[in-house]
Amino acid sequence: MLGIIAAVLLVMWLLGFVAFHVSAGFIHILLVLAVIMFVLHLLRGRSATV
Repeated sequence: MLGIIAAVLLVMWLLGFVAFHVSAGFIHILLVLAVIMFVLHLLRGRSATV
């Protein structure tokens, strides 16, 4: 589940950065959230059922 959320956030960041070229902090916050979610997903592994 966290992997899906991280992927969605990463795609949103790429879309916002490439398509709209907005240099607002919101785009970079999305990237940071995607990276954090991905790291949490890697640390928890497949053992978490939530």
